[in-house]
Amino acid sequence: HLKSADFFDAEHHPTMSFVSKTFSGGKLTGALTIRGTTKDVTFDVTSLGKAKDPWGNQRWAFEGSTKINRKDFGLNWNQALEAGGVLVGEEVHIELQAQFVAG
Repeated sequence: HLKSADFFDAEHHPTMSFVSKTFSGGKLTGALTIRGTTKDVTFDVTSLGKAKDPWGNQRWAFEGSTKINRKDFGLNWNQALEAGGVLVGEEVHIELQAQFVAG
């Protein structure tokens, strides 16, 4: 159901993307595109340290998180529940884990 037009409409929008713009003071800001809509979002990022991999390359590891409102990206589908309220909340938590290699 998530691939359907009710949510991500994967037939017409097969990819999501994030393009970073700035990184400073533990904040990573960039353009997040979901379902053809692009909005700037900011991740709170923590360094997990650096180490050499088995091939001698220096790697840095990070993790980060942010929250978005799914309706800001055109994800509007919902369904009322018999007991009251709705099936899908508006707030979405996004978490990332990334490694970077010195080039």
